[in-house]
Amino acid sequence: MLLITCPCCGVTAEETEFAPGGEAHLKRFGPGSSDADYESYMFNRKNPRGVHFERWRHAYGCGKWFLVARDTVTLEVFASYPAQTHRPPEEIVNKIKEKRPEWEGFA
Repeated sequence: MLLITCPCCGVTAEETEFAPGGEAHLKRFGPGSSDADYESYMFNRKNPRGVHFERWRHAYGCGKWFLVARDTVTLEVFASYPAQTHRPPEEIVNKIKEKRPEWEGFA
């Protein structure tokens, strides 16, 4: 069971209080983009073994969306941070690299 902290309201709860929203930090394409770009955005997702960045919603709390950095193998949650972030904050990246030196970083 994951224990997740909502960065919006500060509540720490089990994952059942939250709703997963898929991969975070996706590049969205606007009008005039190619069919291949649209297809890639809609259907191609990373499914890594290890560090992964995801979107979550505090469904049974404040209702806000936020992002979570976690390890898909150990289920360790490194941190959560606001959804309006384009890249993971540097302190979170450093925390992950500290615990997982083999991790190649955020792409």
